[in-house]
Amino acid sequence: MSFAPVNPYRAIALKITSVLLFVLMASFIKAASSEVPPGETVFFRSLFALPVIVGWLAWRGDLRTGLKTSNPMGHVWRGVIGTSAMGMSFAGLAILPLYEVKAIQYAMPLFVVILAAVMLGETVRKVRLAAVGLGMIGVLIILWPRLTAFGGAMDPRLAFGAIVVLTGSFAAAMAQIFVRRLVETEETAAIVFWFSITATLLSLLTLPFGWTVPSATVAGYLVLAGLFGGVGQILLTSSYRFADASIIAPFEYASMLFAVAIGFAFFGEVPTWTMLFGAVLVIAAGVLIILRERYLKIQRGRARRHVSKYG
Repeated sequence: MSFAPVNPYRAIALKITSVLLFVLMASFIKAASSEVPPGETVFFRSLFALPVIVGWLAWRGDLRTGLKTSNPMGHVWRGVIGTSAMGMSFAGLAILPLYEVKAIQYAMPLFVVILAAVMLGETVRKVRLAAVGLGMIGVLIILWPRLTAFGGAMDPRLAFGAIVVLTGSFAAAMAQIFVRRLVETEETAAIVFWFSITATLLSLLTLPFGWTVPSATVAGYLVLAGLFGGVGQILLTSSYRFADASIIAPFEYASMLFAVAIGFAFFGEVPTWTMLFGAVLVIAAGVLIILRERYLKIQRGRARRHVSKYG
């Protein structure tokens, strides 16, 4: 097995490009949401990502690896939870501004820390607890105008959208916990491939709930969403081959800049200062968690080298 050389600049470029593609994907989903329901958008997003992913696996010589699994039920459960998270995210895009959906989704890493402690028994010390607390304050600031009459009468539809996106973020965090378990026995290629398959099949269960025949323009949006999502997934996966996760992960927050710019240019969305302040707190919490993880990894590496030298 060959390893890619360390190249942080290439890794960062791949990460930022993947982030941009995912925001563009969300923009296409938002544009299509006026005609098609969330379950249908999940189907197109997953179906048209498949040729890209299969072609990538074949090009890398990992197609056989992608088809092989020793834990099929693990993929099923990850698929159910991950597909639910995707559906709730897409439902939120139909209701809320693009930048607000992105800001709420930043709660996902915070939920991962909590779930990892509860479900995986990971130790969460003061620094990460403080980061989670800071991030949750930021989430509350973002949600506050939607869930209260602060600043005017509460809009039940917008409140529902905010709750749906937050619930979807929690489901996405749960899916990450399942991925952590899957990587113990499964190759990355298998995890990516089988999620696309299960998401495509599971989304078909929403067919009786009112799928529509989209116009040519909206159908184009849905196809592009799938293609951009597939390429974004490949670039994201590839970025981690060239640098450590702690170097790459903070660039996820570039999505806020892209979301604000694209939302303003194509949907006429203008973020409030309250929402931006809350987003800054959540981003700061996420970066603090990433830096803490990097510090702990360095300390564990030093401990292992000490044991190997003197043990």
